[in-house]
Amino acid sequence: MIAPFQLESFFLLVGCLFSQFPVGNAFVLVPKTPSTVLPRHQQQQLGMSTTSEPDVNNKTPFESIPIVEKTGGRGAATASEQASSQGLTLGAPPARPTGGHYLTKGGIQVTAHVEPLEFSTTPATSTSGLNSAQATEDLITKLDSRKGVLLVSSYEFPGRYARWSLGFVDPPIQISGKDHKCTITALNDRGKVIIPAMRDQMQQLQQQGILEQVQVFSEKDEQGEDVVTRVEVSIAPPPDVGTFTEEERSRQPSLFSVVRSLVDAFSYQGGDRQLGLYGAFGYDLTFQFEPINLKQDRDPEQRDLLLYLPDSILVVDKDKRDAWKVDYDFCVENKSTQGLPRDGTEEPFEPFDEPTQGSTFKERDTPPQEFATSVERAKREFAVGNLFETVLSQTFREKLTEEQRPSRLFRRLQARNPAPYGFFINLGEQEYMVGASPEMFVRCETVEGDIRVETCPISGTVARGADALEDAQRVKSLMMNAKEESELTMCTDVDRNDKSRICVPGSVQVIGRRQIEMYSRLIHTVDHVEGYLRPEFDALDAFLCHTWAVTVTGAPKTWAIQFVEENERSPRCWYGGAVGMVGFDGGLNTGLTLRTVRVKQGVAEVRAGATLLYDSNPVAEELETELKASAMMDAIVQAGPEDSPGLSSTIMRKEKAKVGDGKSVVLIDHEDSFVHTLGNYLRQTGAAVTTLRSGPSALKTMEGMIAKGEKPDLVVLSPGPGNPSDFGLSASLDFLTKHRIPGFGVCLGLQGMVEHFGGSLGVLSYPMHGKPSQISLKTAGKADGSIFSSLPEVFEVARYHSLHGIKERLPACLTVTAESEDGIVMGIQHNDLPFAAVQFHPESILTSPAHGMAILENTLSFLRYAEDDDEDTKLSGSDIVSQLEHLSVEELQAKAESAGLLTNGSKSELIVRLALWTHKTNEAKAGRLDLNEMAIPDLVALTQSLGLPKSDDTDIEQMDLVRQLEECLGIFSP
Repeated sequence: MIAPFQLESFFLLVGCLFSQFPVGNAFVLVPKTPSTVLPRHQQQQLGMSTTSEPDVNNKTPFESIPIVEKTGGRGAATASEQASSQGLTLGAPPARPTGGHYLTKGGIQVTAHVEPLEFSTTPATSTSGLNSAQATEDLITKLDSRKGVLLVSSYEFPGRYARWSLGFVDPPIQISGKDHKCTITALNDRGKVIIPAMRDQMQQLQQQGILEQVQVFSEKDEQGEDVVTRVEVSIAPPPDVGTFTEEERSRQPSLFSVVRSLVDAFSYQGGDRQLGLYGAFGYDLTFQFEPINLKQDRDPEQRDLLLYLPDSILVVDKDKRDAWKVDYDFCVENKSTQGLPRDGTEEPFEPFDEPTQGSTFKERDTPPQEFATSVERAKREFAVGNLFETVLSQTFREKLTEEQRPSRLFRRLQARNPAPYGFFINLGEQEYMVGASPEMFVRCETVEGDIRVETCPISGTVARGADALEDAQRVKSLMMNAKEESELTMCTDVDRNDKSRICVPGSVQVIGRRQIEMYSRLIHTVDHVEGYLRPEFDALDAFLCHTWAVTVTGAPKTWAIQFVEENERSPRCWYGGAVGMVGFDGGLNTGLTLRTVRVKQGVAEVRAGATLLYDSNPVAEELETELKASAMMDAIVQAGPEDSPGLSSTIMRKEKAKVGDGKSVVLIDHEDSFVHTLGNYLRQTGAAVTTLRSGPSALKTMEGMIAKGEKPDLVVLSPGPGNPSDFGLSASLDFLTKHRIPGFGVCLGLQGMVEHFGGSLGVLSYPMHGKPSQISLKTAGKADGSIFSSLPEVFEVARYHSLHGIKERLPACLTVTAESEDGIVMGIQHNDLPFAAVQFHPESILTSPAHGMAILENTLSFLRYAEDDDEDTKLSGSDIVSQLEHLSVEELQAKAESAGLLTNGSKSELIVRLALWTHKTNEAKAGRLDLNEMAIPDLVALTQSLGLPKSDDTDIEQMDLVRQLEECLGIFSP
């Protein structure tokens, strides 16, 4: 038997007009008026399911989403787990050593003295003593004028990078080389003690036929004995290609033969694993491994290799919060460095000299658009199979002043662009390298007696977003881009091939695939590849076999290197090479020379490249090089708080006025799970927000606010479950209309407006809960004064709804402002009342925060009743003065000039003049100022107070005064 209340509801339902349409094998009755969906309590009274049937006319792409695999997972150990189990250092210095004595393989006695330092992230004060931060700052400053190296890893990645720094100045030994020449130089008295051991190594290489010539240069000491100061060697030409196996290529005579011999002489077991050769490896070194036809003119003074042997190293382990300094003494041929000063020659930085250098300076080596032309040339090579990919680069230059010294550039880069391979190297001869490279070149470390070699090829790039949410969208686009994936695939396949030349079969593995690394301006996809060297090879073999990484050359590598040589506009010098250290313990840690400022003779050079494929867009690739260079150029030209050592890089900015300042918003909560985030966004506009749970009590509370003169400037109707009738939204909208309060609805709020004004709701065929959609603005949504004002015509939003307003049944008083890609109404506005709504969540992480905030700011700015449009007319004199006091004298003068007022006088006089003008303008607009009724003396006094031209003319007619004031105040008499 049907209860009376059920019959009443049933007859109400039957009394509606219905239309029938199929849903699968069923038919659903849809009432034409007043609503498609009954309130939940009536559905329950009628014994109906509270879940409405779907509308099959609304299809979404989510209905065919593939199933994500949830079972059968069996993953290999991650790189992080592997690093932990094997005790890998991730490039960081091992734990603080204890010091002591040890004998190297070449018979050199080494004594290490370790001095602990207080770890700190801020430099020491004058009274607190030296700490790690102050020692680092001192080192940075010294590198402007003294030779040395500072390596800094300020980027962490599990299983790959740790945070640390290591550096020195005044090394005793320098090794430099170009082509087939190499020079070993003692830089101080301590170096003169050490260099005989290196002389002996060179003479052994000559006996082995690796060196053609060894020249030893000496000077007399105070006792008249010869003291070696420099050793110059010439390397023998390598044998013809084909006379040695490809696996032996890295052992052919080259500058690396010299380096290998020195590393062998100083090698040791049981030392501190920090002593080694530190410095830079130039791009042209690859020609010693893979000869090509050189086409470009090269500076005969430009070095290909520059390494230092330090004898005092500052080490900071930021992860372990530990720091120390290691001082080394060496004993060679019964002579010791102990007691000799650790000093060096000072050579202060010299800025650009316009009179002598100005005529030869060029801002870039490649004119605009020419890079794109080279990309087209590369695409023709791809088309015929000569290349698979290649990397072309271009150079940008800036003149440096005394204020732009290298240490300042380094501090800026460290603050603005943290990277795993940060470096500052004083190479001498007025040449410096300042960099923040994101890419490992080759790293070697001994693991249980075997040498592990690893690389991390980077390819695939997108610009950073404004925040983490936009970053996520860009990561998604990067990961879905087939061209970017192809770039990295080729790089890694070539890298695996490089390792396979010298690694144990089966040991070359990809342990990280297309992993995301984020830097200050860019997001990269990165692979992580490892292998284990065969016993007959060492770290330098690994280094040489990878020269240079395919990520800076291309593939096939030899042909790509030749293409680069023929198509770039200038030699690469250090770009595309490497920086880092070759350890005497058999290890090696180097980063690619990317994101680097090379300073030479007062000119800063930034070189940036792009990986090219057949799919490349020439214009986009040129723009990519400019984007990559931008972070480095920013460090050159943009000053910042980092310029002063030890100061925080936080910049205090003046708070800007917000659209919600001084406004009151009531947020009605319809039992939603996102209402407080929505309230958070509203508060960010500057508005004072009160959240009330929906129902009669909320309306009663607002009645009380109005009675106290605290009428809200806006009421926001929140999202919520169920139907609008479940929360009495019509009563809320009646209240807003009665009290002339603007209203903004979100999801359920939109549905409530549709129903309240006579529209109908439908049910989606597929619930859009936590799903993104592209929405398009309609004509009304693009108009000035819309809640979508200044937003893109198409943008992505977050949807959480099943119900929606049926477009064809919207009442005439509502206009659609936005639609989804599946044709669903996403935004409405009332034609006569200050009501608007959206069918999406502006506060969700799937809606860009910038877009969500813009919608709410526009809502507060534009939703108002007509008589409220002139709010400025309600400002008191003190309010006007308060606003003007925030302006500078220049801004006040500009405002006065724009109003046709005199611009002379003090700031106080300008404020008084402008406050009077504002007040009188508002009075006139509000109809409270009738100039025609004012006596001539009053008109004259007003013109004088405003400082209008000719206002001191006592013979002026009343009509002229009125006309002059009307023009000034922007009003005209009828």
